[in-house]
Amino acid sequence: MKRVIDFIVSLFLIIIFTPIVIIFVIWIKIDSKGPVLFRQKRVGQYGNYFTIYKFRTMRVDTPNLASDLIDHRKYITKSGNILRKTSLDEIPQLLNIINGEMSLVGPRPALYNQYNLIDKRKKAGIEELRPGLTGLAQINGRDNLQDKDKVYWDEKYKNNSSLFLDIKILINTFITVFNTQNIRG
Repeated sequence: MKRVIDFIVSLFLIIIFTPIVIIFVIWIKIDSKGPVLFRQKRVGQYGNYFTIYKFRTMRVDTPNLASDLIDHRKYITKSGNILRKTSLDEIPQLLNIINGEMSLVGPRPALYNQYNLIDKRKKAGIEELRPGLTGLAQINGRDNLQDKDKVYWDEKYKNNSSLFLDIKILINTFITVFNTQNIRG
């Protein structure tokens, strides 16, 4: 049931966001050199790797590390600053959801080189879950959380997963993003 809801909602959102996406594509191309989409290897369900899509918000010479491991302010583009603060850089992940690699709600997919987080999630059985566009960690600290805290929230989601919880997380995500809480610009 969750997969069907993910697919229908994502398809609907892609249709709704199409005019905005066209504007972002033009803006990103004018703002900096490089591709419009950023692709990165992430850890998905059962530890399988997949390519995540985002609007590119950083210069093309940015190191391939988690944003909490570098001074991202040195690399962020003008358009990227706005896209990240509003989380609109995540819109292309709707394609990942359509492809079945992600869900609307679940643990955020770790970068392939976040070994500590991957190991902690594996021990907690989190890798059984399909990664999400948003999750409990995103509404409870997002970029400000340590790996152990992310796993705590991921495990809490795993043990209490329901349609009601997913709806609550989605609503709280919009509130968090609207208030630009815990988001590194």
